[in-house]
Amino acid sequence: MLGIIGGTSLLYADLPELEKKVVPTPFGPAEVLFGDIVILMRHQFNTPPHRINFPACLSSLKLSGVNRIVAFGSVGSLNRSIGPGSVVLPDDYLSMSKIPTIFNSSIGHASPSIDAEIHDELSYIVPEAVKKGTYVQTDGPRLETRAEIMALKDLGDVVGMTISSEATIANELSIPFAAVCMVDNFCHGLGAEELSYEYILEKSRSNKETTEKILENIIERLG
Repeated sequence: MLGIIGGTSLLYADLPELEKKVVPTPFGPAEVLFGDIVILMRHQFNTPPHRINFPACLSSLKLSGVNRIVAFGSVGSLNRSIGPGSVVLPDDYLSMSKIPTIFNSSIGHASPSIDAEIHDELSYIVPEAVKKGTYVQTDGPRLETRAEIMALKDLGDVVGMTISSEATIANELSIPFAAVCMVDNFCHGLGAEELSYEYILEKSRSNKETTEKILENIIERLG
């Protein structure tokens, strides 16, 4: 079963009609939307990015029968050649924040990866997307400083606050994982605009139709 993770990038999208359920997990409850697919909105219960219970969210998908995940992410661009309105399919990720894990009571390791098969499917579904790039995760909830962006721009292509954590635990749970990143803005210091949460929300709202079409095509092909 296909699992979709959404956040700011799906905030204004018209989602399929699904049944809302709360799934208990060993790490706490998580709210999911059930049907032929499963959708999990990562900011459920109005949770900011640095307080998301990633073990519970990803475990709820596993317990719901999800065997592949596509996560949507709202990102800023670290790369001047990737402008606002672009779609990026990252093929790697790194985290500048604390890395969550479900390996809390025993020794365990998972090889971190973006699933190549799902990534190739997404490349077909979204042919206009940038098909290679590194996703850099920061803590949040604040945006990055200009100095931080100057340091990060040599490490990756886009920056966000959630997908590296989700990919990490998906790998620990042996669930193939890939991501679709909607570029809402250039990061601080790389663009002329003054960034704010309201500005990012407005950009997400303006990308509503594009996001809905991508979601529809993903469900049709992978669901």
